[in-house]
Amino acid sequence: MKRTMRLLLLCLCWTSAQAAEHMLQLNTRPGVTQGLLLLEPAGKPVASLILFTGGEGVLRLGSEGQLHAGAGNFLVRTRQLWVEQGFQVAVVDAPSDHPDNISRGDFRSSAEHAQDMAVVIDTLRQRADVPVWLVGTSRGTTSAAAVAIRLHDKVDGVVLTSTINHDRGNVAAMALEQLTQPVLVVQHRHDQCKETLYQNVQAVLDGLHAARASELMLVEGGQDRGDPCQPWAFHGYNGIETDVVGKISNWIRQHL
Repeated sequence: MKRTMRLLLLCLCWTSAQAAEHMLQLNTRPGVTQGLLLLEPAGKPVASLILFTGGEGVLRLGSEGQLHAGAGNFLVRTRQLWVEQGFQVAVVDAPSDHPDNISRGDFRSSAEHAQDMAVVIDTLRQRADVPVWLVGTSRGTTSAAAVAIRLHDKVDGVVLTSTINHDRGNVAAMALEQLTQPVLVVQHRHDQCKETLYQNVQAVLDGLHAARASELMLVEGGQDRGDPCQPWAFHGYNGIETDVVGKISNWIRQHL
């Protein structure tokens, strides 16, 4: 009985340490809804973050916020860590009119995607009047950069991790000179994904000459497993998540 009670108390303590996740469905365009997971810290957040997952950009959120896809993605699996750093966090799913893939047809760079995110930004500001930053990883960097360019006045800063720097969705090919907000580029030195190689990241940095602050944060270490473009390779900061989230969070706070 005592052992059972002890296990129950441990379970309750662990559960209470996790920020509650709320499923929101926002009406963004005529006939279109945008789903997201909302996580809020205790007290007023220092800033709000919109997290863009990579790959197809799909989470397939259930009616109560269950993840049916993308749970392993770097930003998705670290969402609680961002809340612990004091941020209000929105993890966005694909909109209802692109339920299977937002990378297809360059939707990530489209005006419609930016329109959806404008509603998300307004919703976050209504809940907490704090700066809003866009954070993308892998193909999510295409979203973060493109939305920040289109919604310049609504976005206070950008973080690009494992940035697409080659071929389709290439961030370096965008009008990065329009970004005057602080922009942090995070790169694993040994990322072997052909779309996000370290040796190609300089072109992204060169495009950020108008940014109020821009920096390359180079990281090493962790574990490299499986497909080099998937979350459990160096590409997804496997094994160094807490350190990377902490360093990014510090940079954001320094540039609010």
